[in-house]
Amino acid sequence: QVQLVESGGGLVQAGGSLRLSCAVSGRTLSNYVMGWFRQAPGKEREFVAAISRYGGSTYYKDSVKGRFTISRDNAKNTVYLQMNTLKPEDTAVHYCAARERGLATSEDYEYWGQGTQVTVSS
Repeated sequence: QVQLVESGGGLVQAGGSLRLSCAVSGRTLSNYVMGWFRQAPGKEREFVAAISRYGGSTYYKDSVKGRFTISRDNAKNTVYLQMNTLKPEDTAVHYCAARERGLATSEDYEYWGQGTQVTVSS
């Protein structure tokens, strides 16, 4: 069984930065495409970023391009989301997810973490 545990969320002022981490256990990280999603209060969960098994390809939601960077360290079984120039509209619970098939921006991922709260104050 694959387990995903997010960390690194918190409260930050607009314009600030946070780095989220997702620790994966149970199987080798390189078996999975990894993604980050988020859900704001009263809204549906949405795609944020995804990265291929060895990091050669990445996809981003348009509104985070140039501000967020997804990366992975397969040796440490950890995936990261570096978030810069944060905006109040980035406030949401952020989730990491693992997928056994190819890159996807849909929620069709097999494994999910519990989420970490990111709050950006104006």
